[in-house]
Amino acid sequence: MSKALSGTVLVAGSANLDFVVRASHIPAPGETVLGREFTTFPGGKGANQAGAAARAGGAATRMLLALGDDAYAAPLEASLHAAGVTLHVQRQATLPTGVAFICLSDGAENAITVAPGANNALAPEHLPALSTVSHLLLQLETPLHSVIAYAERARATGVRVVLNAAPARALPQRLLAAVDVLVVNEGELAMLAGDVADLGAALRRLAVPCIVVTLGEAGCIARVGETMHLQPAFRIEAVDTTAAGDTFCGALVAALAQGEVLPTALRIASAASALACTTLGAQSSIPARDAVLSLLARVPTDDVAARAALAQRCGLAVDGGDRH
Repeated sequence: MSKALSGTVLVAGSANLDFVVRASHIPAPGETVLGREFTTFPGGKGANQAGAAARAGGAATRMLLALGDDAYAAPLEASLHAAGVTLHVQRQATLPTGVAFICLSDGAENAITVAPGANNALAPEHLPALSTVSHLLLQLETPLHSVIAYAERARATGVRVVLNAAPARALPQRLLAAVDVLVVNEGELAMLAGDVADLGAALRRLAVPCIVVTLGEAGCIARVGETMHLQPAFRIEAVDTTAAGDTFCGALVAALAQGEVLPTALRIASAASALACTTLGAQSSIPARDAVLSLLARVPTDDVAARAALAQRCGLAVDGGDRH
């Protein structure tokens, strides 16, 4: 991935209002847990990623989304506008704005149930013009046939397609064939590639030009062609991991759209994702660009021990850098 001219990021995806309850732990099946604080936050994978691309990544960002004609839509639009995202809203008169119900444990883990509502109405014909767009960022909280149509249209017009294959599901080869960069966590990788005991082998089994796998507190690994890149995580005290992955995706694509090479983009995305874990909420936890740059400046890039630990975690040999 070579240096390129800066472009606009277009995110096509979901927007939900999150209903969050804090509790000592996440309920097991059949268990009732007495919660504590209750708050609502703007969320949804697509909206979180758009907010991160604009706020943490500093990229010109647009978003295609579907909202109901109801009170839940207002805080979502306000949050995205505040982040600097230009909106292409498909208003639905007969479907409610999407919502998510989240239980957040004291250990910063979460359990999430989503009612998609208007998100399910996002259709192929809704994709706006791509003339100023360099990167299209997609997820899987909207209809799969629409995601495929958007990816294929973008590929046909020379726009780079980034797919965050979340929530985990099997994907048709037709969609993967239109993807330039695939971003997954280990569970999502297992859904697409099978056994992930050998991460390097699993990454090579997927026929996409570039794949990035996030590994939580360990960091991330990426494959471009036959080259592997490792990025250890930034050390933080986690408060809430909600939207950490979305912040990673948005910041990553923003960096790529601004011409950063992949290793640099991975480092920027990892810093933004780490900071997102230090604040409650989804979009409310997305850090400002200045905070991301400050963290990058404070943390050395040559942490050999952390890189070696990540290489061991991934089953790779490493000589203080990336493996080729």
